[in-house]
Amino acid sequence: MNGSDEVRLAVPAMPEFLRLARVTASGLASRLGFSFDEVEDLRLAIDELCYSLIGRGRTGTVQLRYVVLPEALEVEGRGEFDGGGPQPVLTELSERILDALVDEHELSSDHGAPRFRLLKRRGG
Repeated sequence: MNGSDEVRLAVPAMPEFLRLARVTASGLASRLGFSFDEVEDLRLAIDELCYSLIGRGRTGTVQLRYVVLPEALEVEGRGEFDGGGPQPVLTELSERILDALVDEHELSSDHGAPRFRLLKRRGG
């Protein structure tokens, strides 16, 4: 992989499709030389943020963008939901879990669309 390759993935906003988001992150992290524990941390963080994004009963799509950096993997997610709905919020427990798993994370809104971003550095 080059200095900053990019992979995009769109999945239905349903829990059973979020496995694709985890598998993609795992594959890219493995190619970057992340340790087994780092890959597992990344998978858990993707789960936590994707579930926070889709909430309960939303229909639509989750757009994911994976950016492969020389020593890190950045993942951005954006929800495109039918009929809007409440903006996602991380619980205090989720915040603590994410703080322990990845180097950077955020959950926000962009023009009414919920989004997240995380960064996991190799060896970090």
